[in-house]
Amino acid sequence: MAMQEVFQESELRMKEAVDHFHEELKHLRTGRASLAMLDGVMVDYYGTPTPINQVANLSVPDATLMVAQPFDPSTIAAVEKGILQANIGLNPSNDGKVVRIPVPPLTEERRKEIVKRAHDYAESARNAVRHARREGNERLKEMQKAKEIGEDDEHRGHDEIQKVHDHYIAEINKALDNKEKDLLQV
Repeated sequence: MAMQEVFQESELRMKEAVDHFHEELKHLRTGRASLAMLDGVMVDYYGTPTPINQVANLSVPDATLMVAQPFDPSTIAAVEKGILQANIGLNPSNDGKVVRIPVPPLTEERRKEIVKRAHDYAESARNAVRHARREGNERLKEMQKAKEIGEDDEHRGHDEIQKVHDHYIAEINKALDNKEKDLLQV
């Protein structure tokens, strides 16, 4: 295995950890309406569990309201029921044509809980990035012991992996700070 492959594999694993972190952050509720809140909602569409975005047109007219307009008006009750059953703390109401989903403002206590969860996600992502760095460095040590690379190459490799590690840790911290500001903004 060449040194370049070690770098690429380490960077790929770090990037995957950061991407997963960004996905987790998307699903944290901020107090503003966001279609990501409805990502896990399944609707019983003629007996088949179907993602809500496949049975309704979803929109966010303002920061405190989401609207689901079913493609088939006869499924409006199923869409409303799917949102209720998803247990995401939203209470939809329908007017016969669309399902309105008001997003209640978050309490201070709830905001702090969500910030705490965001910090947990960030720490988990940082650990995954550190783990990828450790594995890359161990692989470089093994290559040096097997005389596949020289000591200088090993040190250069460690430095390169460290640079990538620092970049991804900074990206995690920046995303966490932005999410925290979003959450604590009333």
